[in-house]
Amino acid sequence: MPRAMPVLARFGVFAVLVGVLAGCVSGENSDGSVGAPAPSGVQVRLDYAYYNPESLVIKEQGWLEQELGPGSVEWVLSQGSNKANENLRADAIDIGSTAGTPALLARSNGSPIRAIDVFSRPEWSAIVVAKDSPITEPAQLRGQKIAATQGTDPYFFLMQTLAAAGLSASDVEIVNLQHSDGKLALERGDVAAWAGLDPFMAQTELEAGSRLIYRNLDFNSYGLLNANEKFLQEKPQVAQSVVTAYERARAWITENPDAAVQTLATAANIKPEIARQQLLTRTDLAIDPVPGEPQHAVLSRLLPLLVAEGLVRSEQEATTALASLFEPRFAEQAKGTSSAGGAAGS
Repeated sequence: MPRAMPVLARFGVFAVLVGVLAGCVSGENSDGSVGAPAPSGVQVRLDYAYYNPESLVIKEQGWLEQELGPGSVEWVLSQGSNKANENLRADAIDIGSTAGTPALLARSNGSPIRAIDVFSRPEWSAIVVAKDSPITEPAQLRGQKIAATQGTDPYFFLMQTLAAAGLSASDVEIVNLQHSDGKLALERGDVAAWAGLDPFMAQTELEAGSRLIYRNLDFNSYGLLNANEKFLQEKPQVAQSVVTAYERARAWITENPDAAVQTLATAANIKPEIARQQLLTRTDLAIDPVPGEPQHAVLSRLLPLLVAEGLVRSEQEATTALASLFEPRFAEQAKGTSSAGGAAGS
């Protein structure tokens, strides 16, 4: 693994962060358009992610292919909210899963996405230190190197944690590494702390003895399923099928927790006990899937921080983006209409 990357001098540099939060991917033209259309027969390009358990169940069970036809779904791995946002902006996927804060930032900075489903209320991030670290509280992070993936919930968890401890980004050195690389950097001693993400956080906790020195459920924003507006306009029935499948997966996980743990363990190539720690102790699926007031309240509370850090072009644009981020009709229709679809493996 390469050593930690140089630190951005200031996190208020708007042009840099727009590229991080909603940046280009390979194949994107300079005007933001993407040349390659979806392969023939594909009706939806959908992401799956280890932080999104429903996506793993839907992919494994093949429910959408059964409904829409063989070859109808193109699955793309999202390694973090930043990658999902990049692919959404580049029109490489139609629907992607992110945390709430990255979704708001992407829309604030021009990405035409709408949140169509709430897939979880997770405690998927915390501040992690190595087993033998002398650091026991966030105030001791002053002057330390901290790994975090910009444009993701762990990054914004870190920003809130620093603020609560009376620190700012300029008081620490933030090293931008993708989640799995951040875990390795912590274990190798390249950084003093890491803003972690499950399942990697549970993995280093259980396998390397790493310690979670600061946890705060309220600093974790909800998991949102986001779709490009053009896709929603052109294929609303396919979007409805996806959200309905998410409701089916939510019920299936609740009724088949052991099988769901194995699904996560197999997909993420982790031990079942690590998957169990993530899925059954730090992921709340018993929530209203309709995006609305609870998510609005969390993101409203974060707006002053986002403005102060220069992560949005203006407070007015961010407020307008938040007001138009949620599209509840798909989850409202799916809510309560799906079943688990039988026993594990069905």
